Amino acid sequence: MTIGNFDGIHLGHQNLIDTVCQHANINKLRACVVSFEPLPVEYFVAKDKRPHRLTSLREKISVLGTHPLEQLLLLRFNQSLANTTAADFIKQVLIDGLNAKYLLVGDDFQFGKDREGNFGTLKTAGEQYGFELQQASTLMAANDRISSTRVRALLANGDLDSAAELLGRSYSLQGRVEYGAQLGRTLGFPTANIALRGHNPPLRGVFAVAVTSGQHPDHIHNGIANIGVKPTVNGMRLSLEVHLLDFAADLYGQQLRVNFMHKLRNEKKFHGLDELRAAIATDEQNARQWFTQK
Repeated sequence: MTIGNFDGIHLGHQNLIDTVCQHANINKLRACVVSFEPLPVEYFVAKDKRPHRLTSLREKISVLGTHPLEQLLLLRFNQSLANTTAADFIKQVLIDGLNAKYLLVGDDFQFGKDREGNFGTLKTAGEQYGFELQQASTLMAANDRISSTRVRALLANGDLDSAAELLGRSYSLQGRVEYGAQLGRTLGFPTANIALRGHNPPLRGVFAVAVTSGQHPDHIHNGIANIGVKPTVNGMRLSLEVHLLDFAADLYGQQLRVNFMHKLRNEKKFHGLDELRAAIATDEQNARQWFTQK
């Protein structure tokens, strides 16, 4: 098993998971990931001070499902878990709960009440309970450590290509299409409004996107997406709206995955709907040009 937040499931996370799966296969053990919901930082920090989250719970489970794991233990991070000592976590979760035989953790792993547990704590426990402990080496890219923090910064700056290199895939968001205010249809650019359900990803602006649906995951539709608060119409709530190019079918209720391919511009407040309509038309033209040239 391995333990962590796994926000984004970048190449460093994937290296941990793949190593665990390989070890499990060789030694005929169950390959398991232990993670938390909400993330510990989301529990301890005020909502307006939390770091942007890369993946929702649904997305994290979806990406983990692409690896040959047999088990995901998702621990609810609450006051009880926050107060659990490192020794009790080892005994109750790793030994009594999961019968740990092999544990792989990152070089910065800390756990237990007040983050009292570390690699040394686990090493002592491994000798006591008889499980093998291994420390994963740091995975580097462009002479810097691959981390969720680094991916967040790249996405916030609109550097989708560099973020994709660290993730091993294009950054994406997924959610169910719900009814919106129908403003896009009024402007001549009907949009699929995708519910973010409180998810606060790190990127903002207008993007060229590649979209797939849960019903037809192999069918890719190009489009443009806006993620922001829609300042032109005095919006307040963060939303994700997608306009698919050359597409007219009903998408309400479907699960869509939106892959962010190229940033077109920052979100901007326009002077009225006519100026907004003209900007969206330019966005569509620029997106079509980018897809043609890529």
